[in-house]
Amino acid sequence: QVQLVESGGGLVQAGGSLSLSCAASGRTVSSYAMAWFRQAPGKDRDFVAFVSRSGVPYYADFVKGRFTISRDNVKNTVFLQMNSLRPEDTAVYYCAAGSRLFGVSTTEPGYDYWGQGTQVTVSS
Repeated sequence: QVQLVESGGGLVQAGGSLSLSCAASGRTVSSYAMAWFRQAPGKDRDFVAFVSRSGVPYYADFVKGRFTISRDNVKNTVFLQMNSLRPEDTAVYYCAAGSRLFGVSTTEPGYDYWGQGTQVTVSS
């Protein structure tokens, strides 16, 4: 079992940047495919980005070219660098780990463990 803790959220102006981190404990993150999801108020949780165990990324169309997902298996941490932020990026961002995934999954059932989330607010 792995525990995930997100950090790095906050308030930023449109066009700004934030860097989110997801620190894992309990098991090494290298055992998992990892992803970021987000949930805006009153909306469903949406897929944002995925990174395979070997570091291959995959992105939702609405973040391509703006967000970068990466992982550091030595530090047991996954990152989400967010640039050119827009007000519509405002949401709670969640880190997720999947032990059974051997390919990209953009849906919640593919993931076994979730963090508590970190709030990102982008002002216009």
